[in-house]
Amino acid sequence: MRTGSRPADRAVRPGVPAAIAAPAVIGLVFLVLPLVAMLLRAPWRNLGRLLTQSDVVSALVLSLECATVATAISLLLGVPLAWVLARLHFPGIGLARAVVTLPLVLPPVVGGIALLLALGRNGIVGRYLYLWSGVTLPFTTAAVVVAETFVAMPFLIVSVEGALRAADRDIEEAAVTLGASRLTVFRRVTLPGVGPSVAAGAVLCWARALGEFGATITFAGNFPGTTQTMPLKIYEAFQLDPQASVALGLVLLLVAVAILTALRGRWLQGATIQ
Repeated sequence: MRTGSRPADRAVRPGVPAAIAAPAVIGLVFLVLPLVAMLLRAPWRNLGRLLTQSDVVSALVLSLECATVATAISLLLGVPLAWVLARLHFPGIGLARAVVTLPLVLPPVVGGIALLLALGRNGIVGRYLYLWSGVTLPFTTAAVVVAETFVAMPFLIVSVEGALRAADRDIEEAAVTLGASRLTVFRRVTLPGVGPSVAAGAVLCWARALGEFGATITFAGNFPGTTQTMPLKIYEAFQLDPQASVALGLVLLLVAVAILTALRGRWLQGATIQ
């Protein structure tokens, strides 16, 4: 007897509707074309000389170090904050989520200004830090880390919070009924369960910190050997020698592509980012 259902053994004909394929191709070309142009116009003959200059090496090393420290701080602070946002309900939780994710849409320069107003020598917190310890945070290497953490941590929080919301809580509740403390459940059940999302958020956080420019130059300045990261060095080179800026930009491009390509399949697969 014939039914309205399709036979199970009928092969599904592959194909992509033109209305989907056309904008997909245009979007891919739009994103890839500038990167291809950089590869084609890079000064390959002078690349070795440009990349071995002491100031370039210093900027690259500083970028890698600061991005790594910023990511570590983001993990230390961001994962617990993501748990609070995902699991607790209290008045103002919606506003808290909005404030936490605000750096994602806030212009980085505005973020740098906000950091100055909060942590600068005359800032609402920075003034007391200076009075009590004589320490001024802006225009130091530590300021680079603070700026990068401010703009990059939300990527980690959004990733982990989404995973925590989607996670099955039955196992956690079972562990609690068996006598495990909430902290033990968090360490031994919750964190392993959202591990891929934590790793994915850490990768995105690190990549964002590596490319940070606006908040860094505003809050930390552009001092070679102290606060001049690779993006700031590229900006400086672009004003003096555009070819050199292309070469330096290529370095960041290759580093970011290498890291994201190597880790995306392993860490970003199955991660939930909301």
